[in-house]
Amino acid sequence: MSEDQLLTTNEVAHRLRIKPETVYAYVSRGLLDRVKVSGERISRFRLADVERLASRTQATRPERDAAPAMRTATTLIAYGRLHYRGLDVAKLAPGTPFEEIARWLWAGERRPEPFVAAAETVERARRASDHLPAQARLFDRLPVIVAVAAAMDPLRFDLAPATVTALAPALLSTMVDALPTAGEAAPDDSLAARLWLRLTDLPASVAGLRALNAALVLLADHDLAASTIAVRVAASTRANPYASVLAGLGALDGPMHGAVGTSVYRMIEAALRDGAPAAIAECFRNGGLPGFGHSLYPAGDPRGAALLDLVAELPIEGELRRAVDDLVATAARRAALPNVDFAVAALAHATGMGPAAGEVIFAIARTAGWIAHVIEEYAQPANRFRWNSGYTGPPPVSA
Repeated sequence: MSEDQLLTTNEVAHRLRIKPETVYAYVSRGLLDRVKVSGERISRFRLADVERLASRTQATRPERDAAPAMRTATTLIAYGRLHYRGLDVAKLAPGTPFEEIARWLWAGERRPEPFVAAAETVERARRASDHLPAQARLFDRLPVIVAVAAAMDPLRFDLAPATVTALAPALLSTMVDALPTAGEAAPDDSLAARLWLRLTDLPASVAGLRALNAALVLLADHDLAASTIAVRVAASTRANPYASVLAGLGALDGPMHGAVGTSVYRMIEAALRDGAPAAIAECFRNGGLPGFGHSLYPAGDPRGAALLDLVAELPIEGELRRAVDDLVATAARRAALPNVDFAVAALAHATGMGPAAGEVIFAIARTAGWIAHVIEEYAQPANRFRWNSGYTGPPPVSA
């Protein structure tokens, strides 16, 4: 389409997503030139000029100005700390069962009773996920497991808060228990102990289970992260809780979100093999340093610090401990502090878990937070999210 094409005032207003009178304000300020066309009394504007103005104004304007705000009573990040319903998470994590924290997120109640699921649901979910190809990741099983759990629940379309809160423990239990086992029987019926069996063949220790439980607590929610937004948008359409969790799992699978843990795990592997400076240099060469820094915590991620303290209490072999310490020290020279992704990767190495562990821990933990947000979203008007598109293509052509 020719750059000399002329647009009317209304066409310019539509293109810039402004009111027609604002177009004339741009003219008076010298930001846009009018073109006089012989025989016409209206103003017209060159397409090329409008496109240049659009690139300047819309690059700094929020694209979501027409969307309602997402408000939550679940999680607050303030003063460099993370809080679940007012409680400091880093202080809770070392000694509070994940089950208790999950119920606190869902209903403001602190009860540590175990999570259980129907044996038939677990068995069907396990069999269904067993049909995945051999190269499938452990994380790949989770969407299959959730889909089977949904199909087995005839009340999944009942969106009442009490119903959603009641199904959540069984969903989390199924997500863990339907995964293939790697070790011996769990030492107790906690979700952390049962998850341990799916991630490592090493015997569970008190310190190891304490650290894994803490990781689940620390990752249970994080305000409006990308995957949580996906969950809330799905819930706003009144998708059932299982379908909303599936939306979250899809977003979590991105390499810039939940899947970043694998990159951090590989970085620690590289540090063990080549040394911390070489491992960090290679990360920067490939585009960035995973596992360090967080925009919401300029002074350091309290989740990472809390979990690393617990990892330090584990009987870590000397080379791994040196590699982790050297990575932290080397990154600190660039004012980069370890975040929770680094701490989870360090935990995975220390306990014999593989590179897939971080993403699975993240997904299991965050499902608790997603359920809390689902409950909140069902209380809001349905279909309330509709963003402006910020169209940048060619203007429509009259027939």
